[in-house]
Amino acid sequence: MTGMIVVGDYDPRWAERFEDLRQRLAPHVADLALSIEHVGSTAVPGCAAKPIIDLDIVVAEDATMPELISRLTGQGYRHEGDLGILGREAFQAPPAAPEHHLYSVIVGSKPHLDHILLRDYLRQRPDEVRRYSALKVALAQQFRADSQGRRDYSTAKSALVEELVAKSYAARATGEP
Repeated sequence: MTGMIVVGDYDPRWAERFEDLRQRLAPHVADLALSIEHVGSTAVPGCAAKPIIDLDIVVAEDATMPELISRLTGQGYRHEGDLGILGREAFQAPPAAPEHHLYSVIVGSKPHLDHILLRDYLRQRPDEVRRYSALKVALAQQFRADSQGRRDYSTAKSALVEELVAKSYAARATGEP
């Protein structure tokens, strides 16, 4: 029996989980990566989220991707391609690892900026975090935790995410944090 999607209150341990994952990855990718970033809702203090850490390995250029993919698959990750988002490569975590979502993005690309600008925008705006959290909690109660339910959940929150991403680009253009 499949339950409902689990969206919980912000947990300060998410930052520690990110750091643990970053330290696991760093020895294998440090010479290829410009940075390993904590992105997604778990990277925003006060934001309700599914308890799954999202990480971006940021690289300088597309030419780095084949070597990065090779190293990550050598560490037990399964490369999933771009999952429909150009400029981003997705990886499924090894079965023994803590559950997380790993992506590789090119510095300055749309997927990279979408993640970083949204994270930084929300970190500065508790009112938007409350609004986003309330929507996520409400939607999680409507959809089952199966693949279709997770897709429907993502689709249902996409309008607000797109609005917040647009606001984050606008804030950056005007020099706001």
